[in-house]
Amino acid sequence: MRENTGHRAMAGAIARMPDPTGYREVAALETDLAAAFGARRAVAVSSGTAAITTALAACGVGADDEVLVPAVTVVMTVVAAGARPVFVETTADGRSMDLADLAAKTGPDTKAVVAVHLAGRTDGIHDLVAYTRTAGLRLIEDACQAQGTTTGGRHAGTIGDIGCFSLKDGKIISCGEGGYLLTDDDALADRAAAHRTHWQTSAPGTPAGSRLGVNHRLAEPLAALARHHLAHFPEALALRRRQAAALHHAVDDTPGVVPLAAAGGETPNGYSALWRLTLPGPREFSARLARLGVPNSTGTHHLTAAHLHPACSGYATGDLPRAQATVDTLLAVPFTAHDSERDIEQRALTIRQEAASWSS
Repeated sequence: MRENTGHRAMAGAIARMPDPTGYREVAALETDLAAAFGARRAVAVSSGTAAITTALAACGVGADDEVLVPAVTVVMTVVAAGARPVFVETTADGRSMDLADLAAKTGPDTKAVVAVHLAGRTDGIHDLVAYTRTAGLRLIEDACQAQGTTTGGRHAGTIGDIGCFSLKDGKIISCGEGGYLLTDDDALADRAAAHRTHWQTSAPGTPAGSRLGVNHRLAEPLAALARHHLAHFPEALALRRRQAAALHHAVDDTPGVVPLAAAGGETPNGYSALWRLTLPGPREFSARLARLGVPNSTGTHHLTAAHLHPACSGYATGDLPRAQATVDTLLAVPFTAHDSERDIEQRALTIRQEAASWSS
């Protein structure tokens, strides 16, 4: 009896804690983000990874649930709020999740699909929308690298049920560290806002203090900095696109380095220039470029298919050869606002020279 009384007292104390969502800069940033990307609601959080775990919590995903994720992804996406990630094979062209494998791996414990827009590309997202609606699953977009990419006239991160973004340094909108979610679903937004602040606010069917949440709040000074960068987003987006176009123009005719054109109806944000390597030993080639000052996802950041990552060994359920080949042959060269025309010219020269000597 004493134990029950203590639980009720604790729940009451949590419910009476102040509402932190009244922070002015955070609230203003959320209003500005929703307007900028054409979403009904935005919820600011402390990081891009926090955005993904908060989105999963808002969608009711938790322990013992399964979440389908592409095997071609960054490992941070696999952090799935206590749920079990199930890796999905890549299509033959290496550009999106294979729908047949996705359907085969959908089971009674599956609650959501996470689409990952690596390098700012959204390939296959509209097919995933159709599939998840039919299957009764939530579709979460990891759009951390896709700020400003549009497909079919809509912004990446506003196509599924909820989109996740990062505000870390290097993103087109940044504030050092932070993130945000976009959604047109008020219930999802309310649950995300409650989860990010220890459930001190209410959400549909879940009064304040009725659940345990986390501290994923974005600090006020970081929100103010993000608002400043958001005001200059059109110029920053245009710069990234010019940088990507310049590097592609200088490299695209290089033998063994095949450009990956945007899908129909898509306008990429220029986060990375993208090629498929047909050279022998593509991972070694990418590592060579990294040593020579050309940053890239495989050579610099050691991107690998998720099921082969040591930290994900407990989730691997079999070989996914197309995913492995996709990652091994991908050359994704990212940009920052500080990259000059001279920097891009030098990277282009290095790629051309190294490809020529590598082939010979």
